[in-house]
Amino acid sequence: MRICFGISSYKFQNPHFSKLSAVNVCLIKSRTILLKMAQLLSSPCPSVISLSSSKNYIKPFGLNQTFFNHPQVLSTSSLKGLLFQEKKQTRRRRRSCVFRAAISQQAPPETSTNDSSSSKPKRVMVIGGDGYCGWATALHLSKKNYEVAIVDNLVRRLFDHQLGLESLTPIASIHDRISRWKALTGKTIELYVGDICDFEFLAESFKSFEPDSVVHFGEQRSAPYSMIDRSRAVFTQHNNVIGTLNVLFAIKEFGEECHLVKLGTMGEYGTPNIDIEEGYITITHNGRTDTLPYPKQASSFYHLSKVHDSHNIAFTCKAWGIRATDLNQGVVYGVKTDETEMHEELRNRLDYDAVFGTALNRFCVQAAVGHPLTVYGKGGQTRGYLDIRDTVQCVELAIANPAKAGEFRVFNQFTEQFSVNELASLVTKAGSKLGLDVTKMTVPNPRVEAEEHYYNAKHTKLMELGLEPHYLSESLLDSLLNFAVQFKDRVDTKQIMPSVSWKKIGVKTKSMGGA
Repeated sequence: MRICFGISSYKFQNPHFSKLSAVNVCLIKSRTILLKMAQLLSSPCPSVISLSSSKNYIKPFGLNQTFFNHPQVLSTSSLKGLLFQEKKQTRRRRRSCVFRAAISQQAPPETSTNDSSSSKPKRVMVIGGDGYCGWATALHLSKKNYEVAIVDNLVRRLFDHQLGLESLTPIASIHDRISRWKALTGKTIELYVGDICDFEFLAESFKSFEPDSVVHFGEQRSAPYSMIDRSRAVFTQHNNVIGTLNVLFAIKEFGEECHLVKLGTMGEYGTPNIDIEEGYITITHNGRTDTLPYPKQASSFYHLSKVHDSHNIAFTCKAWGIRATDLNQGVVYGVKTDETEMHEELRNRLDYDAVFGTALNRFCVQAAVGHPLTVYGKGGQTRGYLDIRDTVQCVELAIANPAKAGEFRVFNQFTEQFSVNELASLVTKAGSKLGLDVTKMTVPNPRVEAEEHYYNAKHTKLMELGLEPHYLSESLLDSLLNFAVQFKDRVDTKQIMPSVSWKKIGVKTKSMGGA
């Protein structure tokens, strides 16, 4: 694996890493805001953060030093055999480095399912590949014989510690995950750990890996998180908008033929009283007709960041000839894919809390522990939903059928529509068959949204490309409920009820740990 570390010019020391040795890390400048977020974690964690603000350039760590205050960022076994190679940059008064981690496990010979073709495998960079959708996608594409690299700053794991949250499922470190995949399949997934808001890190990653396609999941994805307080709202917009801008500039400078597959959201559209088209709408006004981007009605600072992304991508496609596909995804549910089921170290995360958990996943966990299903307001809020197995399938279809140069495509990525009340009824029915006593409760809606509305969104383009959807069946609900029951002892019931209010968001940084 080639690993580029682009965290901050700060030293993170943690007893969890005391056994690591002979680690040389040269850091690339990162954003102050990530340091601030890491500092939020230092109080409940046995870690010491020391920083030096007297230098505006980066110095490499010495031997036996560690670089992150998180016990799962690196494991001892995953860092064996590090080979350090330093590169001097003469145009800047700084040093950067790339170092390679050789996995010590013996892997079986790599096999290919491709037809007898000598063509070079396509290279796909998955930004945010350690996250819920990104991890499942990276494994799926690797199994399909794409050459895959993950780019991730691992900050999603820090959010859990910051907010006192935990995935329902225990998840391995990213290095252990990748090592296990290599051991099971013989396929290598390259890893670049760093912040895409640091353009120098991103540029080096692009030049090193040379992707044919970039799948961009690397954004703060939670609407409630963006509404906790001012600092999280600012972080969300800065991280998401600047990160995407950097990706666009990297494609322009280092990969003009590279196809951007960007994860958008159906939340960009809001809930208009007309049908939602796929990205564009043809309008006749005062006798003149034009096809225009579909109107946006975002409902949180997170959703607004996605709208800004869409505008920036559309502009760069027109101005620079970038080819891009925006996947406006609905609400994802489920946790299992064929690849994540191969070994417990490949298991995906499943969030059930009120900040990062999605509706159906939350309801299944609530049913498993005997907590009433939390229906916000009237429960008529209707959205598009899809199985995570369809998420990975949609991404693969977009990569295999790339946009043309200068084209900005928009696909609405979901398979079915449900209201919150309909989901609650389905979970109640499925739970009763498993002997669970499932009830529901009405919770004052913490969001600002229509609770009863018209909703009819088009979603034909991915079907036309060959999407074979996994619809929400009784057997799938049974599987998800049984999975929740299996891990119910890991549930912290204090995290179930919503604690973030759209109307009460304030300037003061809000402490969420243990809430």
